[in-house]
Amino acid sequence: MKNRRDGILVNETDPMHALMPYLHPNRTDNEAVMNEKIDLTAICSYLEKKNADSPDYKYTFFHVICAAIAKTISLRPRMNRFYAGYKLYDRKDISLSFVVKRQFEDDSDEVLAIVKVDKESSVSPIEQIYEKTKKIVYSARKEYKTDGATDKMAILTKMPRWLLKIVMRTLSLLDYYDKYPKSFMEVDPYYTTVFISNLGSIKMHASYHHLANWGTNSIFVVIGEKKLTPFYNPDGSYQLREALNLGITVDERIADGYYFSKSIRILRKLLENPELLDSSINTEVDV
Repeated sequence: MKNRRDGILVNETDPMHALMPYLHPNRTDNEAVMNEKIDLTAICSYLEKKNADSPDYKYTFFHVICAAIAKTISLRPRMNRFYAGYKLYDRKDISLSFVVKRQFEDDSDEVLAIVKVDKESSVSPIEQIYEKTKKIVYSARKEYKTDGATDKMAILTKMPRWLLKIVMRTLSLLDYYDKYPKSFMEVDPYYTTVFISNLGSIKMHASYHHLANWGTNSIFVVIGEKKLTPFYNPDGSYQLREALNLGITVDERIADGYYFSKSIRILRKLLENPELLDSSINTEVDV
C-alpha cells in the first residue's frame, strides 16, 4: 500500500489497530463519545478584549472553539488520522467543516463550509479561523454564493434512483483506490479533520452527533447552547457561570484512550486560557 493524496500511510500500526478495520469496518461502529462542560468566563473576557474596537464582524465563541480544536489537533497529530481502504493514514492538512445558515428562518437554505488551517504559518490559529470564516460568512450571507458541495449534490439528486445508487457505489469504490475525484474531495465536508455543528446558535440542546461511513472524517463536535450552569466548590457551595457543553464523537480506532484523554486536557486548557490561541499553532501547551 502507498500514501493517499490526502493522507500518509501509518506503517507502525500495532496488530490490534491493523485488525480493527476488518473486525469493525464501519466508522459508525467505532464511535467513542466524550462530553465536556466549558466554563465561558475566561472566553467572555477574551472576546471582550478582541472586540474592543467594535469590528463589523465580531470574534465569537465559535471562533475560539474552532481555533482551540485546530491547535489541539496540531499538537496531537494522531487526532488527525483516518481509516480508508482498511488502512490507517495521517491526514496531510488540518481542516474544519461546518454549516452556515444564510438567515435564521425556517425556509432559509444552508451553505457547507470548509476552513483549512495552515500548520506552518506564524499567524495564530484564532486569526486564521477568524479571517477565513469571515470570508465564508460574507460570501454566504451577503453575496448569496452557493458552495461547491451543494452544487454537486444538486446534480446527483436529479438522477433516477437506480442510477444514483450506481454512481454512489462507484464513488465509494473510487475512494477505496484513492481515485475519488479531487474536485469532489475539496468541497466534501466528510473529507475533513473535524465536522463541527454549532447547535447553540439555533438554541438547540444536543450533546451527540454520529460519525459517517462516507468519507474520512474521524471527529464530529457538537457545540451546545450557552447557559448559566452551577459550578460546585469543595465545600458544597456553588457559583452560576455561563457555560456550554461540547459533545465530541471520535473514531476510537485512530488512537488509544490515554491519547484521547491528554488531547481533551489540552483542549480544555486552551478554552480556559484562550490567550494561548494568540500564539502560533505549534506552540506547546503544558497540561
